[in-house]
Amino acid sequence: MSGFVDAFVRLAGPHPVVQGLVGGLVITAFNLVGALVIVVWRRPSPRSLDAALGFAAGVMLTASFTSLILPGIEAGGLWPVVVGMVLGAIALDRADVWVPHVHVLVTGRRRSDAAAGGSLDGRFLSVILFIVAITLHNMPEGLAVGVAFGGGAVKDAVALMLAIGIQNVPEGLAVAVAARNAGMGSTWYAALTGIRAGLVEVPLAVFGAWAVTTAAPLLPYAMGFAAGAMLFVVSDEIIPETHARGFERIATIGTMLGIVVMLVLDVALG
Repeated sequence: MSGFVDAFVRLAGPHPVVQGLVGGLVITAFNLVGALVIVVWRRPSPRSLDAALGFAAGVMLTASFTSLILPGIEAGGLWPVVVGMVLGAIALDRADVWVPHVHVLVTGRRRSDAAAGGSLDGRFLSVILFIVAITLHNMPEGLAVGVAFGGGAVKDAVALMLAIGIQNVPEGLAVAVAARNAGMGSTWYAALTGIRAGLVEVPLAVFGAWAVTTAAPLLPYAMGFAAGAMLFVVSDEIIPETHARGFERIATIGTMLGIVVMLVLDVALG
């Protein structure tokens, strides 16, 4: 796998910010693949989606530790990483308050809309909240990739990029399904919405890489921030969503598989 890392460096060059840009484009491309799956797999079952999202949760959970928290502690000590994690969790929590909390990953509708019968105004508001919520959900992933490349540990950064890219496939599919269920038009338009939701990862990857290369002492704080934000998303959004329809066991199996895949990637690229 070291050959893959060398190939990435040859493609992106040695500059961390450019590497962050390429990393952001790569994870967005994986999101594109997942979103386009809905074109050929138009009606994935809730059981399948829960398993896929469980897998994404396992990858994100493990990557938070192997590619962000532990390298951050090595770079700057425990407390800067802890402070960053707390700030990342607070940032996502406040964003959740500012944008009313919605479990729209699969349903595409607020629970209050479902109870009200799904009025036209309710569906329109659900679509708007859906777009904002998914954008917030993808922000920590792009930031994490950029921060990892900005830290200079290319092997760890490539492992994180691949991990987030792989988990972006089921996420992209889930976003496309949610867009369709929210009444956002044809299957192709739903796929486009899934693609668009992942585009926020590119500028955030560039920003993350630029921030830690410009101010090197920020690195452990930034790694902790990205990890805290990702862990918040996993615990607050993805896992509850996968346990809401009676498929907890298959979702848990998916989570365990995601953990194993991330560990294998980390060792293979280490």
